Amino acid sequence: MDAASDSPHDPGPVLTRIHHRRLREIHRSAGWPCQDMVEVELLAAGLLERRLDQRRETLRVTEAGIQVLARVFAGNKAARSAHEALVEQVATAMARSGRLAWRGLALRVALPMELLTGEPAEKVIAEPGPQGLWTELAAPEPPPAHGWCMACPDVFSIRNSSVEAYLEPVVHEIKVHRSDLLGDLKKPAKRAAYLGMAGACWYVLGEDTKGRPIGAPDEVPAECGVMLVERGALRVAREAPRRAVERLPFHVWMALAKAGPAWREDDPSQQAL
Repeated sequence: MDAASDSPHDPGPVLTRIHHRRLREIHRSAGWPCQDMVEVELLAAGLLERRLDQRRETLRVTEAGIQVLARVFAGNKAARSAHEALVEQVATAMARSGRLAWRGLALRVALPMELLTGEPAEKVIAEPGPQGLWTELAAPEPPPAHGWCMACPDVFSIRNSSVEAYLEPVVHEIKVHRSDLLGDLKKPAKRAAYLGMAGACWYVLGEDTKGRPIGAPDEVPAECGVMLVERGALRVAREAPRRAVERLPFHVWMALAKAGPAWREDDPSQQAL
């Protein structure tokens, strides 16, 4: 027997996102047991309890489990609020500069399989090819040696122009936590998707609790621009390289239409109507 497991000072299992997710699932469901080690650890921590009803065993979240869920929800809500506030600020800045901005889009992009499978992607990012990484919605299959992925930029914007070649689509990726930034920088396929769908990609870095930027411009790959938040205002720390985008594919227009009207400030010319 492992003596450490019987120690009165044993703090118990360390709860992770997997444990929190399982607690939420059981709280929302009938509580059918999975009988895996995640469940064992939750039972051992006193966050779940067994119930025998009509010869069937179910699980129930205890009061201690409810308190854990409440704390996790409060932390996630605070993180979302900070993120959403900065997304709103960037979208507002885009609107004030004469652009149309969307939030929460999910756009389909075809990426080289070597990128999707985690192979080195520097060459692919630097040389997207003459047709870029977008493909038409009507295409039944992705191009050879490509696969589909869904890209969800925080802010996607275009110029308010009737000339398609002048739209200049831009992606802004918002980060308010350093851990989130560092994890994102390890995903070359995600950056390749953003660079493929737009003529420029920016990383917008928020401030930590002490008012310091969560990252430095030189930590962000050179193919992306960097904006910093300083005393609540956006400042360009490094310009984003730009490439020409002659047209938006049909499926992008469809996604923009389905997402509803572009976010923008109230048009003064419409206020009197």
